[in-house]
Amino acid sequence: MNSKPSRTAATSQAHRLRPLPSIIFASRWLQLPLYLGLIVAQAVYVFHFWVELVHLIEAAFGSTQAVATIASAVQPCDPEAAKIANRVCAAVPTKLTETLIMLLVLGLIDVVMISNLLIMVIVGGYETFVSRMDLESHPDQPEWLSHVNASVLKVKLATAIIGISSIHLLKTFINAEQYTEKTLIAQTVIHVVFLLSAMAIALTDRLMSHASGAKH
Repeated sequence: MNSKPSRTAATSQAHRLRPLPSIIFASRWLQLPLYLGLIVAQAVYVFHFWVELVHLIEAAFGSTQAVATIASAVQPCDPEAAKIANRVCAAVPTKLTETLIMLLVLGLIDVVMISNLLIMVIVGGYETFVSRMDLESHPDQPEWLSHVNASVLKVKLATAIIGISSIHLLKTFINAEQYTEKTLIAQTVIHVVFLLSAMAIALTDRLMSHASGAKH
């Protein structure tokens, strides 16, 4: 007496008979070069961080060239734009000031936050969209990775972008004399838009989670 094949066996046979879904599913590996490229970008950010840190250390020991390099980086001023706006570019400082230190440190924090954002995209994106990393038993597994999905990743990315925007806005306000009123207003509006967008994403994710829970 012949028994009917189990549902699992039938499903496996159907998958073997349908190569197109397998090819489409395997196409997720095309994202791998993108994540590898982000790792290279991460390395560039690490190099940039150490270059700026070396300039800060040299300036702290009295290097006028390092001070000028820091000033041109954190307090940029285009003479032509300043002339149009009836402003005068500030003289290049010869010694390290509290404002220069603050602006450079904020820049370093900005690099760290963008680096954190890159790690979040690389690790979370690979785990969500490409393949499992099997980090459950690893002692250094990120806490957020245990419950990450596409929705959680979007909320975390939006939160990280708000933090980066906050650093940029703070740097602009500290160095407000180098910017026009139009630029200050525009950056403030952009930051508020980022904040509202993150709130909308979080609210949408919460509503979808409640709706999914109600169905089950």
